[in-house]
Amino acid sequence: MPPANTLGGFEQIVLLVILRAGENWYRVTIGADITACTDREPSPGALYTTLDRLEEKGLVRSRLGDPTPQRGGRAKRFFTVKPGDVQALTRAQRAYQRLLSGLEPLGGVRA
Repeated sequence: MPPANTLGGFEQIVLLVILRAGENWYRVTIGADITACTDREPSPGALYTTLDRLEEKGLVRSRLGDPTPQRGGRAKRFFTVKPGDVQALTRAQRAYQRLLSGLEPLGGVRA
């Protein structure tokens, strides 16, 4: 099993979306941004599992909003990246850059 501070590709995507979003995004808006930016539509279960895992790793935090009648009295769960806790994402991105370094252009685009 990888160490708790390592990040998979989908975890990185979710973290980047949350960083872009600010504080008022929840599972539906996070999923919509992932789809818009990657042409990949994550299932609600996969997204919730990833969000829970990121929270367990201490990389994001969540808070419950107020219950709304539109949601049958249920509250939305909003996510934010914990301040200063982007080091794991930075390490993962740097590792990708090192791996891409020296490769011939991929699809005609230099990495």
